[in-house]
Amino acid sequence: MTQEGNAPDHADVVIVGTGHGGAQAAIALRQQGHEGSILMIGRDSIPPYERPPLSKEYLAGDKGFERIMIRPEKFWADKNIDLLLGSGVTEIDWMGHNLTLSNGSAIGYRKLIWSGGGDPRRLGCPGANLKGVFYVRDKRDADAMMAALEAGAKRAVVIGGGYIGLEAAAVLRKLSCEVTLVETLPRVLARVAGEDLSNFYQAEHRRQGVDIRLETSVTEIVGTDGHVSSVTLDNGEGVECDMVVVGIGIVPAVAPLIAAGAAGSNGVDVDFCCRTTLDDIYAIGDCAAHANPYADSAVIRLESVQNAHDMANIVAKAIMGDKQEYNSLPWFWSNQYDLKLQTAGLSLGYDETVLRGDPDTRKFTVVYLKEGKPIAFDCVGTMKDYVQGRKMLEAGTEKVDRDLLADPDIPLKEML
Repeated sequence: MTQEGNAPDHADVVIVGTGHGGAQAAIALRQQGHEGSILMIGRDSIPPYERPPLSKEYLAGDKGFERIMIRPEKFWADKNIDLLLGSGVTEIDWMGHNLTLSNGSAIGYRKLIWSGGGDPRRLGCPGANLKGVFYVRDKRDADAMMAALEAGAKRAVVIGGGYIGLEAAAVLRKLSCEVTLVETLPRVLARVAGEDLSNFYQAEHRRQGVDIRLETSVTEIVGTDGHVSSVTLDNGEGVECDMVVVGIGIVPAVAPLIAAGAAGSNGVDVDFCCRTTLDDIYAIGDCAAHANPYADSAVIRLESVQNAHDMANIVAKAIMGDKQEYNSLPWFWSNQYDLKLQTAGLSLGYDETVLRGDPDTRKFTVVYLKEGKPIAFDCVGTMKDYVQGRKMLEAGTEKVDRDLLADPDIPLKEML
C-alpha cells in the first residue's frame, strides 16, 4: 500500500477507482503480459472488494468482509500493482498526461483508465443530513448501518424501490426490522422490469411484512436531538423510524474528466474500445456511457459487475495492442429473501412480454420481446431459462412463437 505522500510521481498505467472495473483492469493487464508499472488510485481506504454483497450477504452478516475482497491483500504486491488508497483525483491535464491528487501532488501517466463509478444520489429534502440516514455504496456505509442495528434500531424507512432498496428491505426484514418502503413511481423496479416482475416482488415483500407505499415521496426527515425519528410523506403522514436507507440511484463520478474536456452528459462518453474523447484516457464501468449493441446501439450506462469486468478486459487488450470492440451481453442478478433473480439482456424498448411459468410457485421467467424478437429474460429461480436465454440473445434469435415461449415445459434451447 502507498500513502499519498509516498506515491510515485509517474506510472505507466494509472487506474482511477478500486472497484470491480479498476481491479479487473489491473489484473487483466498483468494477464495480458503488461510489464510496466501499474498504479491504482482509490477514494476507499481498503484494498479492492466487491460492492454488490454490501446490501445483501455482508449487511445480513452472512458473509464476512474477507470473503468479499476481490483478491487477498498480498495479491496486489505479488503482481507489482501499487495501491494508493484514501485518495481522490481532482484535476486531469490530459495534454501533459498528469493527474492532480486531493493533496495537491501530481502523478504522470502514459495511459489512464478511469473507473470512478458513481456517488449515491442524495436526498434534497429537509433533514437529509440527520444521523441515521444511510446510503449503501461502500463498506463504511454498510458498517454504519450494521452499527445502528446493533445499537437497537428496529424501524426502518427505505426510500427507493429499485434493486438496492428492495435488497436492503429484504435484509432488514431478515434482521427483524419493521420496514416501510417508499417509491415515487406506480410500481417497484419500474425503470428496469415489466409489470409481471414488479407485481411479483411487491407481493413477495408485502408477504414478508414490508409496508410498500407506491406513488409516494418523502418531503421531510424529522429528527430528535440530531437523529432521525420519523419521515413525513407527501400526503402529510408521518412514519416513525430509527433509520432511513436511501437507494435512489447514483451520480457518475466523472467531474475531473468532464472539466478536462471529455465528452459526456450522463457519465463520460466512450467508443467501442472504451476510449474517451481525450487521448490515452479510457473509461469503464458504471460511469462509462457507450453505444450498446443490445440496446439498438443507444448510448447508455450499465451499472453492473459484468459491464465493469468486461470493459476492463477490453481496455487491457487495447493497451497491449489488441483492439477489440466491447459487445458483451449484459447480465445482472439480485438476491432477495430466498429468491434469486437472474437477468440476461436489456428490456429497453420492449413492446410485449411473455410469462413462462406461474409466479405463485416462485419459479418463473419473463421474456421481453421487441417486434417479436426476444431481447431480455428475467428469471426467478429458473437457472435453465437463464442459461438458455443468454444463448438465444447471443445468437440473435429472431421471432419466436409466443405459445412455445409461454410453455415452461419446452426448453428455450429448442427455439434456437
